[in-house]
Order: sequence, then C-alpha cells, then structure tokens
Amino acid sequence: MPVIKEYYDIAVIGAGHAGCEAALASARLGLSIIIFTVNVDSIALMPCNPNIGGTSKGHLVKEIDALGGEMGKNIDRTFIQSKMLNKSKGPAVHSLRAQADKSEYSRSMRRVLENTEHLTVKQAEVTELIVEHGVCKGVKTLSGATYYCKTVILCTGVYLNARCIFGEISNNIGPNGLQAVTHLTDSLKAHGVEMFRFKTGTPARVDKRTINFDKMEEQKGDERVIPFSFSTDPKNVQIDQVSCWLTYTNEKTHEIIRKNLHRSPLYSGMIHGTGPRYCLSIEDKVIKFSDKNRHQVFLEPEGLYTNEMYVGGMSSSMPEDVQDAMYRTVSGMENVKIVKNAYAIEYDCINPVQLSSALEFKKIKGLFSGGQFNGSSGYEEAAAQGLMAGINASMKVLGRNSLILDRSEAYIGVLIDDLVTKEIHEPYRMMTSRAEYRLLLRQDNADLRLRKYGYQIGLVSAKQYHDVFLKEKLIQKEIDRVEHTYLRISEDLQKILQEKNSMLLNSGSSLAELIKRPELDYMSLSAVDLCRSYLPQNVQEQVNINIKYDGYIKRQLKQVEQFKKMEAKKIPEYIDYDQIGNLRIEAKQKLKIYRPMNIGQASRISGVSPADISVILVYLGGK
Repeated sequence: MPVIKEYYDIAVIGAGHAGCEAALASARLGLSIIIFTVNVDSIALMPCNPNIGGTSKGHLVKEIDALGGEMGKNIDRTFIQSKMLNKSKGPAVHSLRAQADKSEYSRSMRRVLENTEHLTVKQAEVTELIVEHGVCKGVKTLSGATYYCKTVILCTGVYLNARCIFGEISNNIGPNGLQAVTHLTDSLKAHGVEMFRFKTGTPARVDKRTINFDKMEEQKGDERVIPFSFSTDPKNVQIDQVSCWLTYTNEKTHEIIRKNLHRSPLYSGMIHGTGPRYCLSIEDKVIKFSDKNRHQVFLEPEGLYTNEMYVGGMSSSMPEDVQDAMYRTVSGMENVKIVKNAYAIEYDCINPVQLSSALEFKKIKGLFSGGQFNGSSGYEEAAAQGLMAGINASMKVLGRNSLILDRSEAYIGVLIDDLVTKEIHEPYRMMTSRAEYRLLLRQDNADLRLRKYGYQIGLVSAKQYHDVFLKEKLIQKEIDRVEHTYLRISEDLQKILQEKNSMLLNSGSSLAELIKRPELDYMSLSAVDLCRSYLPQNVQEQVNINIKYDGYIKRQLKQVEQFKKMEAKKIPEYIDYDQIGNLRIEAKQKLKIYRPMNIGQASRISGVSPADISVILVYLGGK
C-alpha cells in the first residue's frame, strides 16, 4: 500500500497557543512548516478562561508582541473588554488583561495561519517520532503517513492521554470534548523522555438568561483602552465594551461542598495528576481557607454571539448534581442553568529539566518543545514558549545562534529559566514575584527591551525597529530636558501643588524633583512646564516612570551588572562533574541532570550551594 511521504523544514505538533506562535515565527522566517492538529476547529482554542493577559501574563503578551509574535495582535482584533490591572500599585506590576470573544479569537488566529506563506495546516494525529542516532528526523501519523523534517516542535498542550473527570464520570477526551492524543506518549517514552502527569480544571459555563445581574457588582472595562500590540493603532481599539460581573460564594455554598467532599475526584483518589497550587478549585478553597466565609466569583462573557458565561473562581470536578446545587447558592445565580459542566483534566507532559534554555531536548537533537507540555499552565506562558521554540528551531535549521533571553531581559527569560533549572512538581504559573528585576521588566517598555532581538531574528520589520529607535531618542531627550528644567515659585504652580495635596514650595525646584513626589507626575505638571513640546502618550509614560523611579531603577541596573557577570562565566557543555574534587554528591547529581550553561544558571539549581559554586569556579579557573 502506498504511504504518503512529505518533506518540510519544521513540523509543529499541536495548534494551540504555543503551536500557533511556533509555526508562524518559523514560516515568517521563510522556512517550510507543517502544523498538525487533531481538529482544525481547535486552533488557538481557549478551553478555560475567556481572557488574555492579567497579572504578569500581560507582560508575557507584550514581550511576545515585541519579538514579532501574534498573540497581542490577535487579542486586539477580538477583545470585548479591556482593563489595566493593579493601577493603584507601581508600574512594575501594572498588567493589561482583555476579555476575548473566544470563537472570534480562534477563527482570527486560524485565518492568520491559513494565509501565511510556507505554512501548511494538517488535521492528523501524530503518533510517533522518527529518531535516528539521537537526532529527530520527522514524525509519523495514525494513518501511516511520514513527514521528514529538520526539526520538530512538540506543542501538544493538555491533549496527551487526556482524561476529563467530574464526579464519578471519567472520559478519555481532551478539553471541550475534543479528541485526545493517545499514542505519542509511548513513542516519547521509548526514546527516553521522562513524563509527568499533571492536572488542571475549569469551571462551568452557564446560560446568561438565567442570571440575575441586579444582585451582582458590574465590572466595566477601562474608558481608554490600551492595545496589547505595539503595532496596533490605539484609535482602533476604542470600542463599546461588554461588562463582567462580580458576586460571591457564601456559607450555603461551602456547606454543600463540605458535605459532598467524599464524591469529589480530588479527594476520593480518582485524580492522580498534580494540580496547580495557584489556581485552586472551589473545593480546595473551601478546605484550605476554611476561615473565609466567602470567595469571589466572576461572571465573564464567552463572546458576543453566545449566551455562555464563564464562572471564574469556581473551578470544580464535583458531580453534576452537586455543581448544580452549589452554583445556585451564589447570589444572582439562584435559577442558573449550566450549559457545560465544570471538570478536571489530567494529561501527560514532560519534566522540563530535559530541555536546554533554547527549549531543545538535550538528548534528542532537533526536537524542541513549548507550552503546557513543558509543565507550565496558561495561554500566555504557552505562547511565549511556543514563540521561543519556533525561533530556536528555525535558527538551528538556518545555522544561526539560538536566541536565549536571560532573567534580566524578559519575563520570558524568567519563565524558561525557571522551567529548565528548577524542580517543577506542579503546573508552573508566571507571577511578577518570580522576576527579580521586575521594575526593569515592565510591560510598558517591552518594545524598548526586545524589539532589537525581533529585528535581528527577522520577525520585526526595519520600520518597526526604527520607530522604537526614534521613541528611545525622544524619551532620553525629554528626560534630559526635564532634569535640567528649573521651576520658579508661581501662583499656578502652588495651586497645582495644593490641588494634589503636595507640600507648597518655599523656593524654586527642578521639574524632576517635583515629578518624584508620590502625588505628582509628569502629566500633572504640564500646565507649568512652559517649554514642553508635544510628545506621544507612550513617550510621556516612559519619561514619567524613568524620572519618578530613577533611584530604584539605577539600583536594579547595578544588580543586573552582577547577574550578567555570573551569566558570562560559561560552563563547558561536556564538563565531567565527577572529576571536580570537593564538590558535594548532591551537587554533582543535580549538575549532571541539569547541565547548566553558565555559573549563574548553576547557582539557581536547587541542591547546588554557594560553596559548590566556589568549587566549580576554582576548577574552571585552573583549566
């Protein structure tokens, strides 16, 4: 029987958020790409929450966009509400989040894939990797077709041996009732890949017509919408927005849950996978936070053309009758009807320690991996890894150096470094607290930090790069002007200070010193800054932040200098740690597993002490 054989530069397995970014980045670099999905209707599917961005995740989306990725552009095309989170706090933790029209988000991304040159979309289940002498040469599908390629990128998400569970019901299916991938795990294990079994969950979707919104608090979007993509014209995203709604659980809700815990798969032992610590089910919340008499519940629309509402904050795997009862105790949901039951999902993923910082398997050359398959959680984390896996797989094909962002350059650098150097025992979630240099890694300056890399790779146009270069010059020129502008005492100035509850001046002051006051900023002093010329809003924002937080920024820059010194001390790839005297046994074991690229990375490995680092430095110094 004839068997199909085709040849591509890169094969991408999976078309979720990671797969889409990986395939698009590679195709845009001129390589021939085939992307496999078990169902073309699941391209860029949002099986859980209906939003993109959020705390720390908004940073990732901005960084993806700065590097030339698609997620930011796609959510700008398909959002129905936008909100900047944490505005009452400092700029380091400001995070943009947008509610998506789920169906439109998926359709829009699918259109982009299907109309990108050099990119072929194929509905098929990949069942086997072709590996010869430690090098991945291609893949085989369930039909027996063979696809040879120079590199392969695994972006299987939560589909490998997926099992959806609620109550006593267990189905071997993927999210939203889609087909699971049931053969690939065996092939991976046969090639020595270490697998984990993780679990995540999602809340019910309910019928909007059965909700009493009068009993809930309305949550509106921002009056002025800020786009995710640096390429999006802000004028194009000022739309009429849809509201979300806030309500709460209560003691009746909690009592129903406590009485039925024995029927929860989480507590009965039916679920074996490890779940995320920072995204608890409502069952876990009630038990672990027993002192709280209520928990927030957000009702979020799934789209403009559906009545489905997402019940944020009430993820569960309780039986259907328990779900029905507990949801109806929530204020405003007394007569609610469930459209889709909440469920937990178990799936196979890898131990990410097997990957290099380029997201390539250390023991299988030419095999890359990105997304939830790497032990992470979230659409944004997945897309960021997919983009980097796509870039680095392409660089390998093109014979160019990998792009590896370090922890001082990007949240993406923190994300990947954490995955490949730290022991992951649960689905990894990005948080601002994980970034040591978060004041430098703000979402508002992602283009200033990363556009140059996107341009060098070939994913950012010359014009886009030139625009950032001009923006940088405008910012620095204005900072210099502000620092050398001296304001005399005037009636107008004193009036502004009084209105802002700021101490009145006894003598003149520099404009920069006034901006550094907590209650003042660059924009509020415009009336008395007579030499100011027109500047774009994003330039004004950067000027304000750089002046107001000047001391903190300089302190972090000094810390980064020390960090860079450690990162610059490379460790030979094939160093024999057993030959290093005075190195502790635990350190030897961990270093042989992780194979760090440099001293900085080695110092972040659990089980490697500062004393061990000193021993390695002495050893390398003698070489």
